[in-house]
This record gives sequence, structure tokens and C-alpha cells, in this order.
Amino acid sequence: MLNIFLLGFSSGLPLALTSSTLQAWFTVAGVDIVSIGFLSLVAQPYVYKFLWAPLMDRFTLPFLGRRRGWMLVTQLLLLITIACFAGLNPAKNPVGVGLLALLVTFFSASQDIVVDAYRTEVLKPEQRGLGAAWFVNGYRIAMIASGGFALILADQLGWPLTYLLMGLLMFVGILTTYFSTEPNEAHISPPTTLKQAVIEPFRQLLSRDQAILFLLLIVLYRLGDGFTLNLTSTFLLRGLGFSLTVVGTFYKTVGLVATLLGVLFGGWLMKRLTLLQALLRFGFAQSISILAFVALSLIGKNMLMLCVAIAAEYFCNGMAIAAFTVLLMNLCDPRYTATQFALLSALAAIGRVFIGPVAATIADYTGWTYFYIWSFLVYLLPVFLLIGFKQTFLVAGSISYAK
Repeated sequence: MLNIFLLGFSSGLPLALTSSTLQAWFTVAGVDIVSIGFLSLVAQPYVYKFLWAPLMDRFTLPFLGRRRGWMLVTQLLLLITIACFAGLNPAKNPVGVGLLALLVTFFSASQDIVVDAYRTEVLKPEQRGLGAAWFVNGYRIAMIASGGFALILADQLGWPLTYLLMGLLMFVGILTTYFSTEPNEAHISPPTTLKQAVIEPFRQLLSRDQAILFLLLIVLYRLGDGFTLNLTSTFLLRGLGFSLTVVGTFYKTVGLVATLLGVLFGGWLMKRLTLLQALLRFGFAQSISILAFVALSLIGKNMLMLCVAIAAEYFCNGMAIAAFTVLLMNLCDPRYTATQFALLSALAAIGRVFIGPVAATIADYTGWTYFYIWSFLVYLLPVFLLIGFKQTFLVAGSISYAK
């Protein structure tokens, strides 16, 4: 569980550095809001990662094993590329910063492929709920470190040194990978040809009962995050006028505590709920939490309401991600874990990547209050889907249990 927690930290670290933190850097540099919205497109490798995931299922590097070898390579490349941000400035070279961010997300998506496969294979079925909770805790703490804490560092030390220090934090994943153990593959028959690694995972996944319905659920369940969270930093900094230090401090303290409590509470509840019940209840709670941002937009620059909004979002989002992660793990065949998990998580990333420009246009046209009302409705979409097809999901399996 400690390894899963630390690998979660390693996976979560690059995401904020190429999304909310980079968005804040562009905002401070004076880049317009629509351009900032299009910045979310650098996350496209998270959507397309299933295209090269079969290579990680099929080929084993000559050190550390099939999973840990790929993990180590991607983590070293992330350390180098994140540190390279120190030599760039979005005010002078926005295209160069964007291209570097695209390269970082490619290596980050590659790390996610193999880390997701590793934890799915190393955890026993009865450990998956708890393992997902620990992974999400590590992931969210990393996002706070590279999000909230990075904003504080940037306000005090400047952006170049901040990104250099963030790059060095990849040593957490590097050391964890080196000292962890390789999953036992004695009972698994990995693909022996590249053709088998590419075709069979997709055929096996799509041949399941109600496969299309499951894939739609995966897309919708994370759509709200892509719609809302891409613009949170811009809303707080430009819309309400909070400083980098204030936003960073609240994300670091309130967000950290709320994340830990939310994931632990969600993990505790998942022992008592079916997976369907967890997805429904946590998804609904996640949508309700967005109403705090509606209130914040109406009240204006208010520290107490900022604290409430951030706490509610992190608490409920942590629970929802834990349940969603178990769903993805349940849907994977052990023979093709890397490819199938990559495909499923790539579907989940579609909203976060491609809805950014739409969300930015809506926010620019309607204003922040109506934007967060739209966000609330977007978060409700997977809840309506689960309610409307509840019996179908139960009959199809993979969603009626938490283990």
C-alpha cells in the first residue's frame, strides 16, 4: 500500500504542472482567457495513450521487469522535461512552453499506462478498494504539491525555480520503482506477438455485455472535471482577484485535509456499498459540491467561502475518483492490463482535454455564476445514466460489487 501511495504521487505530480499551475503561469503572464482554455489541448496524450500501451504489454525492457522497467524510464524522462520549463517564459514564447507541456504529458501518460497496470496486477481483488483509496490520496497530494504549493513557491521564488524543484520531486517515483517488487505473472499469459497485444485487448473489452454503455459511463463520469477544473485557477485569480499565495495556501492546506478525509471516508464507505451504489452516491455528492463555487461567484472575494468551496470539491472528488478507479480495475483482463486500462482511462480523459475550449467560451460569454451552474448540470449526467440504466448495469456485471 505504501508503494501504491507513492506511485500515486508520482502519477499525479505532472498533471497540475501542465494544467492548473501552467494555466496560472499563463494568467499571470497576461495571456487571454480563450488561449488559456485552448491550453488544455496539451493533455491530448492522455486520450491517445492506448495507441502505444500495447508496446508496454508486449515488450519487456532488459532491467527491472515488464512493469518496473517502463516505469523507471518514463519517470526519468519526466524529471528532465519538467525541469526544462525553468528555461522558458510563456509571455515571450507561449508556443515553446505549450510544446514542452505536450511532451511532458506524453511521458506522464506513458507513466500512467504502466503504473495503472502495475497496481491492478499487484493488488488482490479484495485489496482494490483500499488500494484505490491510497493511490488517489497520493495522486491528490501530488496535485496539491504541484498545484497549490507550486503557486506559493512561484510567488516567492519565481516560476523557473519552481518548475525545477517540481521536477526533482519525480525522485519519489524513481526510488519507489527501484525498491518495489515486480508483479507475479506466473498465472498470466502476456501477449507473445505485437498483433495479439494490439487487437485482442480491444476485442475482449468490446465483446462484453453492454460494453458501449460502460464506455459512455466512463466518459461522462469524468466530464465534469474537464469542464470545471481547467478554469478554477483563472476564476480565483482573475475572476475574484485572489493572490497566488492565497490560492496556493488554500489548495495546500484545505485541499490536502479535504482530500485525505474524502478518500478515507470513501474507502470506508466502499466496504459497505456495492460499486454501483458508490458510483451513484459519490457522483451526486461531487455535483452538489460545485454549488459552493456558484455561491462563491455570487459572494465575491471571501476567504471563508473560498475555504468551503475548495474543501467540498476536494472531499467529494476524492470519493468519486476512488470508486471510479475500482470500476476501471474491474473491467481489465489481467493479460492486457496496460492496454485496457489505458483505453478506459483515455476515454475518461476525453472531457478534460477537449471540453476546455468549450468551457472557456461559456465562461467568457455567460460569466462565472452561470458557468458553474452549467458545471453542476454536467456533473449530473453520469448520475442520470446510472439511475436510468441501473438494472442493465447490474445484469452486465463489473459494477455490482466493490472488490
